Amino acid sequence: MPPAHPPGGGPDLFPPLPVRRVQARSGALPADAWPGRLAPVAQLLREGLDLGPATVLVGANGSGKSTLVEGIAMAFGLAPEGGSTGARHRSYASESPLHEALSIIRGPGGSRWGYFVRAETMHGLMGYLDETAQDGYTRDPTFHRFSHGESFLALLQTSRFAGEGFFVMDEPEAGLSFETQLTLVGQLTLLAARRGAQVLVATHSPVIAALPGARILQVDDTGIHPVRWEQLAVVDHYRRFLDAPQRYLRHLVEH
Repeated sequence: MPPAHPPGGGPDLFPPLPVRRVQARSGALPADAWPGRLAPVAQLLREGLDLGPATVLVGANGSGKSTLVEGIAMAFGLAPEGGSTGARHRSYASESPLHEALSIIRGPGGSRWGYFVRAETMHGLMGYLDETAQDGYTRDPTFHRFSHGESFLALLQTSRFAGEGFFVMDEPEAGLSFETQLTLVGQLTLLAARRGAQVLVATHSPVIAALPGARILQVDDTGIHPVRWEQLAVVDHYRRFLDAPQRYLRHLVEH
């Protein structure tokens, strides 16, 4: 585990975070334009958002969490379909213009390296990595020989995630078993604890949301709200469902 304080023993008052704050770029997005009409996006553009070593966004489908994560990742310089800073992998342009409206405030000495992984484009990213691998240039495994979960964890074991940087993940739990999600949480915990590394995750999973030390933000149709893990709506729903599945399922089969 990296030391809590930098060399010299004093408190780390200004950690070299790649992204200290995200805020609006003046006049870059009309107030009535999409996705500015989404409450969480409007709040970000109005108030800005401070990021720490680990931040987790949780919300229902359509709440805007993936739009926020995508916009922040692209404003940092990451490819919309995943990959490293400056990557050119692209299959279909479907991203929102939010990144054009955002300004990244970096921490003093913060790394400009980053990596973006998103569930909906991960298959294409793995294909791109396999196609561009060259003997003698990379020690990557052949990702498509693995299952989805195995390839995801194998990617995190490469040198891309070995140092400082801004590491962004959109719904990484997709296709992962409960055990593999726990493994991912362990790896993200070690990553976020590394000085100069920073994690931003959007998820539906109460397991991923339990990332130790992370700031949790609930994203919904009223905006962005800091919450504790036990206050998350998804945690409450899972608890209720596991306690009495029929309480939910009967509504699906009633005529």
